[in-house]
Amino acid sequence: MTYFNVLALFIGPPLALLLLWTVFDARRGKDGMGSRLSLLVLLTHVALALIYTTPWDNYLVATGVWWYDPTLVIGLTLGWVPIEEYVFFVVQTLLTGLWLLTLRRYIPSAKERSMPRLRYTSLAVVGLIWIISIFILLSGWHPGTYLGLELAWGLLPMMIQLAYGADILWSQHKVVLLAILVPTVYLYVADALAIGTGTWTIDPAQSTGIMMAGVLPVEEMIFFLLTNVLIVSGMILMLSERSRVLGHKMAVVWRRRDAEVTDYGL
Repeated sequence: MTYFNVLALFIGPPLALLLLWTVFDARRGKDGMGSRLSLLVLLTHVALALIYTTPWDNYLVATGVWWYDPTLVIGLTLGWVPIEEYVFFVVQTLLTGLWLLTLRRYIPSAKERSMPRLRYTSLAVVGLIWIISIFILLSGWHPGTYLGLELAWGLLPMMIQLAYGADILWSQHKVVLLAILVPTVYLYVADALAIGTGTWTIDPAQSTGIMMAGVLPVEEMIFFLLTNVLIVSGMILMLSERSRVLGHKMAVVWRRRDAEVTDYGL
């Protein structure tokens, strides 16, 4: 199965369905892509996915952590990675992001509460796992390479998210869980089929060998969980009341600064 076939068969239909659903809701007056803020946040995460994932993924391919069958891609690469992989970064973010926005239109948002202890505790727990991932990499344990690299890469922005708004995410835990679990499990199936047909391969020497259903490496499961957590958490936090208040304060400060500069210039 070619890489583009994987995208067309597994990502195309649900993505098209979500787009149609969003347009339908927008015409009925529900907050969807018609919301400029929601659209801006979604596109921001598409850009972040490309910027943050590209160097890391290129390193994985360059060091043989995973590879693709050159006969199953069109042959255009940027760096070490085929163009299909970059398309996947975009469509996964759109798929998960649109699913989240759809859920938010139907599940009422709970009132945000400030819970500093929750932020500190969650940050400490994830920070500890991140430190362990660094030790795995520094230890030279070869089968832990992929696991260490993905945890070190994925948990760093997650710590920033939790430090800022773990309490916000908890206040919307129903939406958060549904928004993460549904696309994650779906992508597990797509990934397992792609690996099974040889579209891409995970290096057994640089992975733990723990498999789900004998096909899907646990590292791949962690990857899709991490990426969807980052997408969902990031979008919810950007759309939160706390962020809107912060944005308003920053805008006020910026306008005052501009006014002071203008007065000084005069």
